[in-house]
Amino acid sequence: MLKQKIEGIKSESLEKIKKSASERELYDIKVKYLGRNGSLTKILKNLKNLSPEKRRVAGPVANQVRRDIKEACQNKKKELAEQVDWEKEKIDVTLPGRKTETGHLHPITLVQRDIEKIFTSMGFKIADGPEIESDWYNFTALNFPQDHPARDMQDTFWVKNNKEKFVLRTHTSPVQVRFMKENKPPLKVIIPGRVFRNEATDATHEHTLHQFEALVVGDDVSVGHFKYIVQEFFTQFFSKETKIRLRPCYFPFTEPSFEFDINCTVCNGKGCPSCKGGGWLEIGGAGMVSQNVFAVAGYPK
Repeated sequence: MLKQKIEGIKSESLEKIKKSASERELYDIKVKYLGRNGSLTKILKNLKNLSPEKRRVAGPVANQVRRDIKEACQNKKKELAEQVDWEKEKIDVTLPGRKTETGHLHPITLVQRDIEKIFTSMGFKIADGPEIESDWYNFTALNFPQDHPARDMQDTFWVKNNKEKFVLRTHTSPVQVRFMKENKPPLKVIIPGRVFRNEATDATHEHTLHQFEALVVGDDVSVGHFKYIVQEFFTQFFSKETKIRLRPCYFPFTEPSFEFDINCTVCNGKGCPSCKGGGWLEIGGAGMVSQNVFAVAGYPK
């Protein structure tokens, strides 16, 4: 009679464990049969009151049923946990896809792209050249002879090489010569890129900087064309009318040479700390390409 009761507990508990749908429900089932006051626990506690003969029959059966219930609970708990993980990982293919977040472009890259867009809209091509440049292209081809004092104006990183002198280019102008040697006039080209100077780093100086220069070669090209192009560029770049002025200067590879300023875009030329009260910002150097540089490129005078 007791054995049948134990078998009944086994069948009932295993069926409930199988149908349980949550860990909480599974826990309640385990407590009902194996808890301190559980139905199987009461039978196990009462075995000591049975006769030796009945205890030998009921004891092994009750202990085996307890092991079976524990094992069934463990297996069901694992199954429920796996089901929860699967629910979390399940993908609804009808939902819209998640937007892929992208990084941000560096401000220098953004500015360079804006500059290139403006100049290419005016018919300019884009050229590039090596950052490790030969002494000949960086200096000699640009009218810097070996003993020319203008070489002292360049603070240069020299590359150790026993056969030929190489430098980290000090300006983007060597690309002018390279481009002219491969292309005949008329031509319009812009040359963006990094250049390097052997200078101490401070608030206004750095060993690496970015330059942007333009080259126009053709019949009857004059300083007036330069002034118009530069003024038009800055007007588009700053999205407002911008004035420029030219100041006489000296560069070995241009003649005449000059530096150009724009009216301060912060104070509109009225004077402020950005322009040191002068109303103008120094932007760069320019000039008409030297006939000596044209000769190196193979152009007639």
